[in-house]
Amino acid sequence: MALSKKFATIALCFILATVTLAQMCHAQNSPQDYVNAHNAARAAVGVGKIQWDGKLAAYAQQYANQRKGDCALKHSGGPYGENIAVGGGPFTGRDAVKMWVAEKANYNYNSNTCAANKVCGHYTQVVWRKSVRVGCARVPCNSGPYSYFVICSYDPRGNYVGQKPY
Repeated sequence: MALSKKFATIALCFILATVTLAQMCHAQNSPQDYVNAHNAARAAVGVGKIQWDGKLAAYAQQYANQRKGDCALKHSGGPYGENIAVGGGPFTGRDAVKMWVAEKANYNYNSNTCAANKVCGHYTQVVWRKSVRVGCARVPCNSGPYSYFVICSYDPRGNYVGQKPY
């Protein structure tokens, strides 16, 4: 009887560890995590909230699945605005959005330009006032130096030359 109790305790610990790990892996990758990260950046500049869109998420997932093999930073060329990122380790969807938002330091609102030799277009897409829907996906990389590929698709698309994001 003592052996079966010990086995039950070990089995229970294994199940709890598995459930906890699964929740940790999903943490920071849910639709709400993506939306919250976007909306925090948008609120900081007075732009209205963006909402999750299943159609955009399906599009993003379909394209992300194509990139699993190489995780190359190549845009889909599709009908939506798009941000893509790759990262190592446990690179989450929230990490990707934070990386894009960090480009704010490179953006000059008054001149509507990026600093010399810097990138800021990911940031301006995140806060583009006319983009009101987003759908994102994250896939593991099957090769190369990165662990994950993340994509967010935006509708309507942003980053029109000569227009300010907000």
